[in-house]
Amino acid sequence: MGNCCSLQEFAPRVGVIGLGYVGLPVALGFAAHYPGTIGYDIHQGKIEALRQGTDPTREGLEPLIASSGLHCTADIADLRQCNFFVVAVPTPVDVNNNPDLTPLVLASRALGSVLRPGSIVVYESTVYPGVTEDVCGPVLEEVSGLVRGKDFFLGYSPERINPGDKEHTLERIVKVVSGENAEVLDIVSRTYGKVITAGVFPAANIKTAEAAKVIENTQRDLNIALMNELAIIFDLVGIRTTDVLEAAGTKWNFLPFRPGLVGGHCIGVDPFYLTTMSEKLGYYPRVIL
Repeated sequence: MGNCCSLQEFAPRVGVIGLGYVGLPVALGFAAHYPGTIGYDIHQGKIEALRQGTDPTREGLEPLIASSGLHCTADIADLRQCNFFVVAVPTPVDVNNNPDLTPLVLASRALGSVLRPGSIVVYESTVYPGVTEDVCGPVLEEVSGLVRGKDFFLGYSPERINPGDKEHTLERIVKVVSGENAEVLDIVSRTYGKVITAGVFPAANIKTAEAAKVIENTQRDLNIALMNELAIIFDLVGIRTTDVLEAAGTKWNFLPFRPGLVGGHCIGVDPFYLTTMSEKLGYYPRVIL
């Protein structure tokens, strides 16, 4: 393998793997600041739509697509020229609510086939702490024949895209970033920093960044669930939930959650990533479950 690859004069050439509701705005954001950015997706139909200027996510991104200069491809070989990769693929659960890492592993295998020495790979997919380093890293090593921490390097920056929200867009949300060492963290911070006007927050390490993301939605899921349960109780009592919350809300530290639906791509899924990991470590997370 030779000597450890130097990152001292790292010049990002960005490739984004996965052009869904997370990956597409990320790719467009990078393309606006890093000419030559490449977006890759396995679905040829999606690539054709993007090449024709259509937004397959239906988020109204057509103006950005038209002006971005983003090169879209379904050929993984086109990413050989990149050295800064962002992986933004789905992380669903199976019928038993167990984490399904298949899309993440397949994306890592595809990326490993074009990974070159001196590259940085940043994952944005929501996972439990440890997946980036303990699952994705070994897959990249196996396929590429390179050594992590010597020939290529890992980072993690959890996605915070809120579909349909035109106020909290990619650029306006603080981006948590992390890297496997201080030098990688600095490069990841600077690379994202050109895109994110709200700024970046450097996490202590990759596992911390992974955990921060998974608890964001877990916290929201639990709080909304609690309010829904309280609403059922108040209905049985014969009082209005809104009246109760208005009264309770006069205290300075009362959290202003309201009853409602728990939906979207992540909120109903992410807690199971955390609970599965917790149970494997020997702790049954009663409150979350």
